[in-house]
Amino acid sequence: MDEKHQKIMAAISTLNTHQFSDLKHSLSLEFRHQQHLLYSLVHSPTRFSLTLHHLQSLSLHQKTLLIARYLISKLTHLTRFMETNIPKASTSLRLKDLDAALLLMLLCQVHQQEPQALERSSVQWRSVLKDYLVRSSLKLDGLGEYIDMATRCRTFLDAAGCGGEMEREVAASVAVVVGLPSVELSGGGMECVICREEMKEGREVCKLPCDHLFHWMCVLPWLKKKNTCPCCRFQLPSDDVLGEIQRLWGIIVTKSRMDSCGW
Repeated sequence: MDEKHQKIMAAISTLNTHQFSDLKHSLSLEFRHQQHLLYSLVHSPTRFSLTLHHLQSLSLHQKTLLIARYLISKLTHLTRFMETNIPKASTSLRLKDLDAALLLMLLCQVHQQEPQALERSSVQWRSVLKDYLVRSSLKLDGLGEYIDMATRCRTFLDAAGCGGEMEREVAASVAVVVGLPSVELSGGGMECVICREEMKEGREVCKLPCDHLFHWMCVLPWLKKKNTCPCCRFQLPSDDVLGEIQRLWGIIVTKSRMDSCGW
C-alpha cells in the first residue's frame, strides 16, 4: 500500500460508525451507477461513437479540465462526511461530459494495464473495453474503486505541478459566496481584520464557516481573489478545478494526520 492509499485509509478511519456506513452506502450506489453508465456506453455503438468523437475534438487542456472536474466529484464523496457544515461547490457534469470523462478514464486504465489492447483500430476498442469492464468489475467493490480513484487525484496534482504543500491562490466559488450567511452583530468593539475598522453593533456582517466575521464590502473583494479566511486561512470551496482538488486532498491529509496522532 503506497503513501496515498495510506492517507485515504487513515482519513476514512477517523469517521464514526454511522458516517462510515453512510459513506460505504453512498460509494456503493455511485459505483453501481458508474458501472451502469459505462456498460451502457460501450454496449451502444452510436453513443460510444459520439462520445469518442467528442473526446477526440477536445484539446489536451480541455481533457485535463474534464478529468479534474470528475476527480473533484470523487473526493467530495469522502470530504463531505468530514466537513458537514461547509457549503459545497457544484461538481455535477452534463451527461455528455460525464460519458466523455468515464470513457477517457477507462481508456487510460486499459492503456496502463493492457497497453497492447489499444494498439488495434479504434473501431475495435468497444469490444476491448467491454471485455475489460467485465473482468475488472469482478475485482473491485465501491470502496476499493473509490480508494483507487482518490489516489489518482494526488497523482493528477503531481502531474500538474501542484503536489507540494504550497496552496494555490484561487478565488472562492461564486455559488458558495452567494450562500454565505449575513448576521447582525451584537455587541461592539469587534474589528474587521481586512480594513482594521470597528464593526458596529447592529450592522449586518458576513459570517464565514469558520465563524469569523467581516464587513461585506471588505470580504467580497477578498474572496474574489482568495478562498481563504483572512484570520485563520480556512479554505472555502473554489471553482478552480486544480485548486479545489488540492483543497479536498488537504482535508484528507489533515484527517489522516489526526488518526496517526490518535485524536
